[in-house]
Amino acid sequence: MTVIRRATLQDLPGVYRVCLQTGDSGNDASELFRNPDLLGHVYVGPYLVGQPAHSFAAADSQGIAGYSFAAADTRAFEAWEEAEWWPALREQYPITEGSTPDDDAIRLLHFPETAPDDVVAEYASHLHIDLLPRIQGHGLGRGLIEAVLGSLREQGARGVHLGVAEENENATQFYRHIGFQVLDERPGVRFMGMKL
Repeated sequence: MTVIRRATLQDLPGVYRVCLQTGDSGNDASELFRNPDLLGHVYVGPYLVGQPAHSFAAADSQGIAGYSFAAADTRAFEAWEEAEWWPALREQYPITEGSTPDDDAIRLLHFPETAPDDVVAEYASHLHIDLLPRIQGHGLGRGLIEAVLGSLREQGARGVHLGVAEENENATQFYRHIGFQVLDERPGVRFMGMKL
């Protein structure tokens, strides 16, 4: 049986693993990275540490199999990351000139992605979700989304957005199905949002 619950710091290894195993547009990126922690440093760690009230995990008998994370105020969260999360990682991982997935992830530590201002103005919160294939297709994605949207509503959030890799059509269709709409498209990424 899979349960959805609040994520804790003890879940960091599990959610980092899920991030890596879904890091290639939903497919396993384990063979692409020399350092298995880099994607988690970018996409998982700051949420669980900096926004624990909006951090949820799906766990089964094999361990963590999915998660949903959110930031209630995107720009405030980015400021927290800049002050508290990125500095130590930037020192540990200096920018490299290569073009491997590791090099690209390291550049994101130094130059994090940000959503367009017009998206954040109307949809100030954002979320991030990933599920391993073994729990997909059982309503757990919807359950994780509902958990994190509920926590955002409790904090008074009025709109939420997320970014989807342009080539990840399965994810785009999933988000459309649960009520998200396309807000903006940029090279490589589609921004989708929902009013709360």
